[in-house]
Amino acid sequence: MPQHFPGARRRLALAGGLAVVSALALSACSPASSGGDADSQYGFTAAEQDPSSAITVWVDSSREPIAKAFETANPDVKLNIETYDGGSGGSGSFQQKVALFDQSGEGWPDVVFSSQQNDTSWASKENNGVQAFAAPLNKGLMDQSFLDGFTKGALGPMTVDDTVYGLRNDLAPVVFWYNKALFDQFGYTIPTTWEDYKTLSDKVAAEHPGYILGSVGDSFQAPYVYYWGGEAPIFEVSGDTFTSNFSDPNSEKVTDLIDHMLANKTLVTDSVFGTDFVTKYKDKLLGIPGPAWYSGALFQNDKSLNYTAGTVGVGQALSWSDGDKVTGNVGGGVWYGSSHSKNLDAVKKFLTFVTSSDDAVKLAAGLPAYQSAADAWLKEQAASNFYVGDFQKNISGAASSVWQGWGYPSFSIEAAFSKVVLPAITAGKTVASVTDAWQTEMDNQAQVQGYTVAK
Repeated sequence: MPQHFPGARRRLALAGGLAVVSALALSACSPASSGGDADSQYGFTAAEQDPSSAITVWVDSSREPIAKAFETANPDVKLNIETYDGGSGGSGSFQQKVALFDQSGEGWPDVVFSSQQNDTSWASKENNGVQAFAAPLNKGLMDQSFLDGFTKGALGPMTVDDTVYGLRNDLAPVVFWYNKALFDQFGYTIPTTWEDYKTLSDKVAAEHPGYILGSVGDSFQAPYVYYWGGEAPIFEVSGDTFTSNFSDPNSEKVTDLIDHMLANKTLVTDSVFGTDFVTKYKDKLLGIPGPAWYSGALFQNDKSLNYTAGTVGVGQALSWSDGDKVTGNVGGGVWYGSSHSKNLDAVKKFLTFVTSSDDAVKLAAGLPAYQSAADAWLKEQAASNFYVGDFQKNISGAASSVWQGWGYPSFSIEAAFSKVVLPAITAGKTVASVTDAWQTEMDNQAQVQGYTVAK
């Protein structure tokens, strides 16, 4: 389970909490790696290096063990470990602290872990004439052979104009989870497409009313699981331009799918983290599309569904029958190295260790983003025999198939969904009836953050 969940539900503060700072960052910035005096060794102007200098790393509490593991394995590196909230819930603490250091011209940490993928949108840019915090990683600091070891697409959210500014810690691809005993009992076939899923929902509604195939009661599910996985371009960014298109055929198909299943009651608006979900649906959950971290958050969690071994199966990611074999993604933290560091060799060593070492596998709370670490983690999970189906193949396949059409602006789609859509569908209205209002809310947030909104 990724470190920040159920923090996805708490990220709603992002748009408000970062509005002023992000708008300034976007309106007065240029790429960090630009400039005639950029150090050709690293692709940016580096501080005077001191190999004996201690490095300060900021981590959340979940990442503290891997930082301490690095300290144990590398006694020659002086390390100061400081814990903070990791940006959880869209607190904006990372950005706000860096802005203060930018003003004073000192105090920056050398490495930072963030639970928010969209921090790259500001960390990769100058702020009021101060060099961007995030160091370019593929201009000489990190070996290209190392960067090539990340799962396909994993570094996409941290890449701006072909420059990589951060390393993904973990992945959260969406797959189809199912209750094998119930599927066998009812004689149903595991869906592999969104069309299969919709057809199955009608069968379940008619033949086994009360059983469900998912939830859209949390702010992340409809956007990241259904719209992202359905190749719906409702949340895109190109440079400083934001676009949301609910009229695209894929967007309309996803909206119709959700409304159809809400109407036949196979989709519910209960939060999977709510106190009533276990009581109401533990024995009624036939299947659910959701991220890889549902494994620990729901199925193997003694405070949630807490299923026994052999109950839950892992199916393929659902996709449109006439579309690409892609899926959505819900989460995944990021490691950033500071362009202000006086010991970049130690930064490089730390970043390599926390993403790709044996300890990174052993201490992983979710699917590692580095491919060899992911393979080892998946092998361990599969060996536990808790899940039926091809756990390793389907999770790994989904991890390398996340749709790349989704955007990473400096605000969260969840805020608008929670404000506009969730109250509507909870009251029995359709998603289609509020898509205009949903788009308007996102457009307004984008403008506040300094983006140009494409119409």
